[in-house]
Order: sequence, then structure tokens, then C-alpha cells
Amino acid sequence: MADGTAPSTAFRKVPSAVLDGTGSVLAWAASALESFLTNQRVMLPLWIPVFLGTGIAVWFALAGPAQWGGFISVALAIALLASTVLKHTHRFALVRRTIVIAAFLAALGCALVWSRSARVGAEPLQRPQVLMFHAEIRDRTEMPARKLTRLILRTDGTSALPLQLRVNIPQKWDNPGLRAGAVIRIRARLMPPAGAALPGAYNFARRVWFEGISATGSALGPPEIISGSRSSDMIGDTQARLSRHIQSQVAGSEGAIAATLATGDRGGIAEDDAEAMRRAGLAHLLSISGLHVSAVVGAVYLLVIRLLALSPALALRYRLPILASIAAAGAGLLYTLLTGAEVPTIRACIAALLVLTALSLGRDPLSMRLVAAGATFVLVIWPESLVGPSFQLSFAAVTTIIALHQLPWIKRTFERREEHGAYRIVRFIGMLFITGLAIEIVLMPIALYHFHKAGIYGALANIVAIPLTTFVIMPLEALALAFDTIGLGAPLWYVCGKSLSLLLGLAHFVESRPGSITRLPSMGVPLFTLFVSGGLWILLLSGKARLAGFVPVAIAAASLPFLKSPDILVHSNGTHLAITQANGDIVLLRDRAGDYTVDSLMENAGLGGRVVALRKWENAQCNPDFCSIAVVRRGRTWTILASRSSYIVPEMELAAACKRVDIVISNRWLPYSCKPKWLKADRKMLSKTGGLSIWLDDPPVVESVAESEGQHGWFRPS
Repeated sequence: MADGTAPSTAFRKVPSAVLDGTGSVLAWAASALESFLTNQRVMLPLWIPVFLGTGIAVWFALAGPAQWGGFISVALAIALLASTVLKHTHRFALVRRTIVIAAFLAALGCALVWSRSARVGAEPLQRPQVLMFHAEIRDRTEMPARKLTRLILRTDGTSALPLQLRVNIPQKWDNPGLRAGAVIRIRARLMPPAGAALPGAYNFARRVWFEGISATGSALGPPEIISGSRSSDMIGDTQARLSRHIQSQVAGSEGAIAATLATGDRGGIAEDDAEAMRRAGLAHLLSISGLHVSAVVGAVYLLVIRLLALSPALALRYRLPILASIAAAGAGLLYTLLTGAEVPTIRACIAALLVLTALSLGRDPLSMRLVAAGATFVLVIWPESLVGPSFQLSFAAVTTIIALHQLPWIKRTFERREEHGAYRIVRFIGMLFITGLAIEIVLMPIALYHFHKAGIYGALANIVAIPLTTFVIMPLEALALAFDTIGLGAPLWYVCGKSLSLLLGLAHFVESRPGSITRLPSMGVPLFTLFVSGGLWILLLSGKARLAGFVPVAIAAASLPFLKSPDILVHSNGTHLAITQANGDIVLLRDRAGDYTVDSLMENAGLGGRVVALRKWENAQCNPDFCSIAVVRRGRTWTILASRSSYIVPEMELAAACKRVDIVISNRWLPYSCKPKWLKADRKMLSKTGGLSIWLDDPPVVESVAESEGQHGWFRPS
């Protein structure tokens, strides 16, 4: 260099000069950040799963390998730069470590989900096919409410068939020989897994991509068993026998819910009852997770420690919490295996084991660090679970409960004390209500983002439902199963059935109340990110600093009333077109659309009104082939041409009709001569974009499924 200083020496001196400068803005910012992190030092480990999850979320948000690799490179470069630049100053040691760890964890999260996608994902079937093939049964699920059995099949992988697929078999063709390990010959109609039909809609293809399933379908004839199962599926057989036994003791959806609580088998619950539970905010009772595992583990722990305490010799010689924890851990693991060992159950079991470990060591069992450790474990093993509602709802609920009960005024209000039993009951009910209300508030943005609706009476319903399930239904069911071994379980099953009827009655009562459901159009990722970032800031920091998290939450909440339903929704295949109305109704091109399609259109629009047939709508004129539609929005009339059939139409007539309208929507390939004034959404375009949401503003706005899918393996535009 000009002054004779070696470049490496000059590079080392630059950070010190910049950071230690009295008037340096960078020095002031670094000092403020160091002071903030020092004050929050105890809370910093809680952010490990957040930084890891950030990298996972970025992988889902970015479009393809070039961007994923770029993000990992930038994150690692930031970690290296922070480590190098701040290496020679001790004033900002905590800032340096935090930046390095955060950037490294973000890069690791992106790499983890990318590698898992590459490892387990399988290319989806290209087009619908009817095939006869041989396959081995890997898993079976009985679904009596839908009168079918669902099989997960694995082929030999040598043909053009997908390696793993899912096939539904009508109940009348099922037989006991169709069990895991059996090889069958079956004729089935196979389909590629259905992706999101509309922007923001449920993405089934993404979910099964991480399960290695690349086709789904239905059997077209009874399967032929080529060779029986050679392996013994003791857990699966026990689960099936137990489920059938319970449903033979308690009929209807009550028996199906009882079977769900014992085995995780939800196939027997009637759809209207399941929907009532969802609308009433009680659906978490049907998914084996934290509540159920905690009830089993807690009951076994208390029972064992009380029984062992009856022996003075044991109480004096051994540490009873350790023995009780071992017994409760065994019960939790057995319950997890018996209920299917799905990811939410495994997640709950891990959390329960961490709590038992804390109890046996004499530590605080309700610790944020235990929750952070559980979340980190799940994200490392199943990184894709981050974007699913199950992970988000369960960890948000647990974190809210712990954060709430760590507040000083909550501790003072609800701590145990010597008082009359009536006051204790009132205090307990108050605790349940405040906890339930806090959980409902925290979970509402998650429910609105994923399902576009949320129940507002859930806190009140859960005041009754949670104690009823935890302290009445599950103990009664356990006792009934125990007494069944000596043939005396019938009275207990009767009471258990009545308790389950009360639970279902509560669900139907709550969901039928006026205003029980809040509906909103799809809020989009930016708004949801504001909710999540603000919520994490509030829950994972201490002191007055957490109040800053209310700013993004308030901004996001204030934005919700301004969300507008799309004026037009176009299904991914172009077959279904919906026009939304200000009164909450939707006008459908094909009024014979299935319930699932109608529900997805209504939910995505955030509406709950009637379904009106387009052919009967006053603003439309239809013939067997096309409908001409006039839609008035914001002072302008938009003209739309939508196809209804696949019959050939003279090209000259079609070209003239296209020229007169603003938008053409069709599930067929339209010729080049069809040129509307603004948008032609035919099969050619929709095969690349997926479903569309259209706002007829000035200027008009179009969102497509492809914008959020990028080059991820489950989305295959043609």
C-alpha cells in the first residue's frame, strides 16, 4: 500500500477504526445492539429454532436451486464476515456470536429442507392413467365414515409406475389379507397428487411430496392378493383391533372419537361432526398431540408416584420422581406408537419426555428452553413441518401457555393458596378462560392464513371441552378398557358414550351460534410474516422490549379489514370459474361442482353466502358451449367469455367473440386467433400458471399458484 502498511494489517485495523470511532453511527448501533443482547442473554437460546426455521421458510419462498444456493452462500458469507470483522474487538463479542450463529442456522435450515426434499421427494405422475400393476402394501388406514380403506403401496420401481402411491379401496372390496407386507395385483385409476387449486389454497401435492408419494387414485376392482404378509405388524394389528373393539362398545361418531383418543384412528368420524368440531375450535381434540400425550403421561406419573409413596422403604431408598418418570415415559412412548406415531404425536412425545427429564432432575418442567429444544429437534428431522398448520398451531399454543403463566400478575392471580373449594374452582375456571382466550388470539392469524376462517367462541368452548376430555372422557375410556378384561366395562362405556355425546353437542351448539366463524380472504405471506415476527418478539423476549412486537402485530391486524376478496377465481384446470358478490354469494360457472371444490372457492374468497348458478344469473347469457358475462366493478363493466363444453366451435366465430370481450377463461386449448382485450386464461396458460385470483382494480391484479411454487418438485407446469 502507499503508506507501506501490509494489506492484511490494514484490513485488521479498519474494523477497529470504524467501530471505535466516537461519532460513528455504526459504533453507536453496534453498542446499542450489544446492550440489548446482553439484557436478553437468557432468552437468546430460544431463538435457535427461529433462525433455523427462517432458512427453511426461505427455501419454500424462493423459486429454485440458484436462489437457494445463493441464500446459503450469502448467509455463510455474513457469518464469515461478522466473525472476521468483529474478531479483534471485545466490545461487541455478543453481537458477533449472535450474527454468526443466526446466519449459520439460517443456512443450515435451508440446506436441511433442500436435502430432505431431494432425498424423499418423487416426481409426480405426469398424467391420469388406468393401470394394472403389482405392489406391496406398506400401510393401511380404515376410514369407515367414508366407507373405504386407504392403502399406501410400493411398486418395484422398475416400470414407469411411481415407486410409492396411495390408493383408496371401497369397503366392500376390503379383506383382512390386505395388510402391510402383502403383495397385491390391482387395477386402479391413478392421478398426479393435486396441487393448490388457487393461490393460498391447501397444497396436497406439497404434503405428500415429503411422504414420497407421487400418485393417488382409486381401485377399479377388488385387489388380488398374490402373496400374504410375511411380517407381523403387531402395533398395527393391535391398533386396528382396539379401534374396532371401542367402536363396537360405543356407536356412531361418539365411538369413532373414543377410538381416535385411543388409537389415533379418525376414519370413523362423520364429516358433519368433524366439521362442527373444527368450527367450534375443538378440532385439536381429534388430533393426537400435546393434550392427549400430556394426559396419558401425567396420569401415569401421578398414579405411579402415589402408589410408590405408599411404601416407606421405596420412598426412603429411591428417588420416586425418577421411577415415576421412567414409567410415564414408557406409557408416552407406547401411546405414541399405538396412535400411529405421526409427526404431531412424536413432537408431543418429545416434549413430554423433556418435561419428565426436567422433573426427574428437579428442574422447572414448564420451560421455554424445553419448547425450543423440542422445536429444534422437529425442524432438524422434519424441516418441512414448519410450513404446516400442525407445527405452527401446536408450538404457538404451548409457547403462549408458558409465556402467559410466567407473567408475574398471572402467577399472583392463579397460584395455589389455602382457600375455600368454591374459590379454587372459580380460580381454575378463570385460569382456563384466560389461557384459552390467549391461545385463541395467538392462533387466529395461523388459522386465518391456512384455512381462511377461524372460530371466535373457541375459548369458551374449550373451558368445558378440555376438562371434559382430560378428566372425564379419557380416564373413563382407560377404565372401561381395563374392566373389559374381566367383562365389566359396559357401564363405563355407557357413561363414556354420554360424555362424548355431550362433547359433540357442545361442538354443534357453538358452531351454530351467529357469528361463530370469522372468514377472511387469503391474507398472503407478507401479512402473515408480520403476525409471526411480532408474535415471536412478544413471546421470546423479556421486559419492556417485548412491547415492540405489538407494532407489527397491530399493523397486520389493522390490515385485515381491508383485505378484499378476489373478484374472479379460476380453478387450476379452468373448469371452475367463480365470481364473488358483495353480499357474500359466489356465482359458479358449473353449478354441479363438487362440495370440495365449492368449499375451496368459498374459503379462498373468505365468503360464506349462497352458491348461484351462472346460467341463472341476470348478468350472464349462456348457451351449451359458452357464457358471456358482464361484471361491474369500481365503475367499470368487464366482459368475460367462459367455455362450458369441449365441443368444436368454428374458429372465425370464436375469434370474433374473443375480440369483443376483456377476459376469456377456458378449460380447453384456444386457438391463437382468440385474442381478448386483456387476458386469455385457457388450458395452455393455466397449465403453466395454475389457478388464478383476479382483482378487477385499476389496474387489474392477477395472482397465480405458480408465483409461490417456483421450481419445487411437487409443482410441474407443462
